[in-house]
Amino acid sequence: MELLNAPETWVAVSFIGFIALVLYYKVPGRVTTALDGRADRIRAELEEAQKLREEAQGLLAEYQRKRREAEKEAEEIVALAKEEAERLKIEAREQMDEVVERRSRLAELKIAQAEEQAVADVRTAAAEAAVAAAETVIAAKVKGAAAKDLVSASIAQVKARLQ
Repeated sequence: MELLNAPETWVAVSFIGFIALVLYYKVPGRVTTALDGRADRIRAELEEAQKLREEAQGLLAEYQRKRREAEKEAEEIVALAKEEAERLKIEAREQMDEVVERRSRLAELKIAQAEEQAVADVRTAAAEAAVAAAETVIAAKVKGAAAKDLVSASIAQVKARLQ
């Protein structure tokens, strides 16, 4: 009977009873099922995270490609703008040169016309002086009505020749 009074015996009986209850209620299967379910959920979450990571990498690659394309397009736009500015600069310079050339020709033409006018004015003044001198000389030498007719004819003749 000492065996029935020993605490180790009751601990062993209790332990065996506990194990029997655990097996009766199928606790190991439920724990295994719960752990398998949790493992499946974790695996699904890992797969979802992997898919999201791949999508994020795809989006990142696409955005990087779009950024490179935008940078390339911006460089092309800047290059075209520089070419256009250079072309406009050349056109403006050519137009300015044409305007300067045209104004130079106009100025030279006006100078030539002014010279011709000055020459004509000098000739006219010389003719008038010659006529006046001839008038004075003829008037001093010839007198009367014949003198007046002679002077008028001479003046008309000198004017006609000088013009």
